[in-house]
Amino acid sequence: MDNCGKSVLNCTFVTIFNPTHYLMKKSTFTLAMAMLCFHAWAQQSTSDYARRIGLIHQNIYQSFHDQAADLFYETNNHALDENKHSFLWPLCALIQATNEMESLEPSREYMKPVMKAINQYYNSTPPSPGYQACVTKEKNDTRYYDDNQWIGIACMDAYNRTHKKQYLDISKTIYRFMMNGYDTVSGSGIYWRENDKSSKNTCSNGPGILLALQLYNVTKQKNYLDTALLLYNWTNKYLLSPEGVYFDALRMKDLKVDRAVYTYNTGTMLQSNVLLFKTTGSQKYLDEAKRLATAAENCFYKNNKLPDNYWFNAVLLRGYIELFKIEKNENRLKFFIADANRIWQQEKDEKGLLGKKKSKTLIDQSAMIEIYARLAKIKHID
Repeated sequence: MDNCGKSVLNCTFVTIFNPTHYLMKKSTFTLAMAMLCFHAWAQQSTSDYARRIGLIHQNIYQSFHDQAADLFYETNNHALDENKHSFLWPLCALIQATNEMESLEPSREYMKPVMKAINQYYNSTPPSPGYQACVTKEKNDTRYYDDNQWIGIACMDAYNRTHKKQYLDISKTIYRFMMNGYDTVSGSGIYWRENDKSSKNTCSNGPGILLALQLYNVTKQKNYLDTALLLYNWTNKYLLSPEGVYFDALRMKDLKVDRAVYTYNTGTMLQSNVLLFKTTGSQKYLDEAKRLATAAENCFYKNNKLPDNYWFNAVLLRGYIELFKIEKNENRLKFFIADANRIWQQEKDEKGLLGKKKSKTLIDQSAMIEIYARLAKIKHID
């Protein structure tokens, strides 16, 4: 049951892929229908989230998967897609989503077919290999530093969970690739994409901080921490807004700032502050994370909803989850819970595909898997 007031407690988590397999134990009590959505997090059963995840994941393989090619489609309206197969970006969302699924079901290998697809974007062109925006055999295309970083972050999460060396190796390869985009023009910072020095963006520096910190915490190699601090200080110097969230980019030709604000940019910097606190022990980073969390809710949660880009919001949630691990402040999560339930109730079609537009996208489905999986896990964080 998905209404805020109908969730039940004390439920078992069972196999995700088939939504008909989700069984619930008898609840200890049922909430009244009039309960505010604020309380939904405390009462939301793991089986509720599992059923949602299972349906979305099943839909991905029914509507977005090219089984013969081991690839995925951008939308469920393949004839109108720009390319034969998806851009890499939606797979950045799907690889993180499937990592979260595996964290709920460690015996399953949800990431394996996604990595098989991502490997078809691999481009070994010098100065170092990385993943390009389109399937390599179909088109020679740009390599984006942020696309690569998202994959590296997901692989580090998988490595920390499984200790499989293949994930660590991928992340190290991506780190080497992203550092090709680093220079000291404007002091520091990573460009947005290869062979384009027009801008340095929060979306290529925030995840760069996270990847460097994850690698440092595993290897203890100081150069990773040095990189994280350089990128952190640069991003705060140029792209932190007076409202306390993050602008999009610094234009290099005149050092003018693109003042657009997106949830994911603030999300990476929120998570970076928490990880820097955990890594260095410096209280200033935790204080900044708390300030950012408050500023982000004030900025982005308007009229009882977050902006429409589900995946941007999933990245923001990552930061809040990291902060929750330290603070244990459930109140900070209430607007995410409410928004995730609103989307399920209001923005799902008759097949269970999510999104406000008629054509549904792979990135939206993947983002909502990540959001529901992270919310399913939050009650069990020590």
